[in-house]
Amino acid sequence: MQEYIVHISVIAAAAVSATAVICYIIFTGKAEKKVKYMLDALEDGELNFRFQEKRKGSFNKTLNRIKKLYDTQRKEIEEKERYFGAMLDHVQTGIVAINDNTGQIIYANAMALAAIGIVQPVNIRQLRNICRPLAEAFMQIKSGEEREVKFATDFDQKTVSMSASSAMIKGNTVKIIAFNDISGSMEENEVQSWTKLIRVLTHEIMNTVTPIAALSETLLSNVSPDDMRTGLETISGSSRNLIKFIDSYRNLTKIPRPVKRPFYVKEIAADVIELTKEKTSASGASISFTELSDDILLYADDSQISRILINLVSNALQAGATDISITAELDSLEAVNIYVSNNGPAISKESQQEIFTPFYTTKPDGTGIGLSISRQIMHLHNGSLRLSKSDEKSTVFVLSFR
Repeated sequence: MQEYIVHISVIAAAAVSATAVICYIIFTGKAEKKVKYMLDALEDGELNFRFQEKRKGSFNKTLNRIKKLYDTQRKEIEEKERYFGAMLDHVQTGIVAINDNTGQIIYANAMALAAIGIVQPVNIRQLRNICRPLAEAFMQIKSGEEREVKFATDFDQKTVSMSASSAMIKGNTVKIIAFNDISGSMEENEVQSWTKLIRVLTHEIMNTVTPIAALSETLLSNVSPDDMRTGLETISGSSRNLIKFIDSYRNLTKIPRPVKRPFYVKEIAADVIELTKEKTSASGASISFTELSDDILLYADDSQISRILINLVSNALQAGATDISITAELDSLEAVNIYVSNNGPAISKESQQEIFTPFYTTKPDGTGIGLSISRQIMHLHNGSLRLSKSDEKSTVFVLSFR
């Protein structure tokens, strides 16, 4: 009997063991399928799933907890990416990341997109059709190298300072390029150099001419012979013309600081059109204003900006333009741009390089300071004045307020 009981116990133990093994195999198989399903879903970025939790401490609950932790970490990473992306979009440096193997532009911040003139990143090969000099510079620049690149956009000519570094990301070499628009800095240095030169010239010339003018007037009041009087009148007249000429150049070094106030660009455009109406009508020309963004507000010295616009309109009329347009817009970086275009004859390539240089003029009676003063006024507003283009179709100047 005792042996029978022992035999039954052995059979029962074996049955329990077999059942446990079978249950373990079944459970392990199901668990493996669930884990594999979850991993496949996470790999595909699919998080819209949840395992049923029938009892406490179940395996499904553990899987759901892992999925929740993964989702939380993913959201935190995305939040950090948005934060750093927003931060990079607000810096004044253009930043571009390029896959060195494929040429794909992986990332470009807002400043880079605005400088290149595109809405979204493209392949470096496609960029050649948009801005070939910049595309070639992106491809050629090496890690640790610095260079300057000049290129033209639809509305402007730019000079950028560029530097590069590299990093390995997912087995690919990524070239990270940072570049800054230094066109304004170069123009400002040029203006400062000319201003210093003009100060020296006007000081020396005035010191020399003023005594001559005074002496000739004194002699005129005491000398009677006609020939002597004629000579002295010539000296006096020439001296006064020279003094008047030098005084015009003094204006370049005595531009008052802007008295800024907020105003709508359409208001100043209306004033300019009204102030130049007589000249425009006399020339048989037309002038118009177009606002590409609604109610553009500008914080500047309205009288000084009006002076620039009137000068550009007057120059266009003197050049023989019959159609003049003033256009204002806000660019992608919320900067105000005012374009003054006309259909007059194209400015020669040689003159395009010199028109902002003091003393330079193509007019018989011109002083060559109008555009120089206009550019200096824009620098006092932390902006720029550039010749955007000049061809057989149109000549366009752009005032940019940063």
